[in-house]
Amino acid sequence: MTTYHVGYFVGSLSSTSLNRKLAKALVRLAPKELEFEEISFRDLPLYSPDYDANYPPVARAYKDAITSKDAILFVTPEYNRSIPGALKNAIDWASRPYGTNAFARKASAVIGTSPGSIGTAVAQQSLRSVLSFCNAPQMNAPEAYIQFTPGLITDDGEVTVDSTTDFLRNYMAEFHAFIIRVRTVLPRE
Repeated sequence: MTTYHVGYFVGSLSSTSLNRKLAKALVRLAPKELEFEEISFRDLPLYSPDYDANYPPVARAYKDAITSKDAILFVTPEYNRSIPGALKNAIDWASRPYGTNAFARKASAVIGTSPGSIGTAVAQQSLRSVLSFCNAPQMNAPEAYIQFTPGLITDDGEVTVDSTTDFLRNYMAEFHAFIIRVRTVLPRE
């Protein structure tokens, strides 16, 4: 049995993030062959090319955390029909300077939840565009736009609706299969 190390991003910095609850649920429902670690970007300063010659220690540690993973899971809300600014900043840090992109050839998946009926569909499209530029192979199906209703997921990540549990468990099984495919075709150098 091969274990794959998955880093995950929660796109919201909010202490009451619905997407943090979703991330906890996904970790609980994932196949046992996947090990998870949240990669925090809370302490990153705003990216500027002025840092390219000498990344601050927090940014080096952050980028090293991504590099050490087999795959990345993005769990993000939608802010103003796009991804949160802090998440975009984090992606910029990880993908710069040119030629040192930590996301290149790294399996990725995108999911999110919001109270709105379309979930986080537009944010996910925006994020997929950014990840395409970063050369991150993306799991394109199944898509997952979760409408969050009160009580759907507890604070510790327990999903209370059986059909949602089944859907999310399948989503994570598909992500596992996708990671295997990407690692087979694009092995680490």
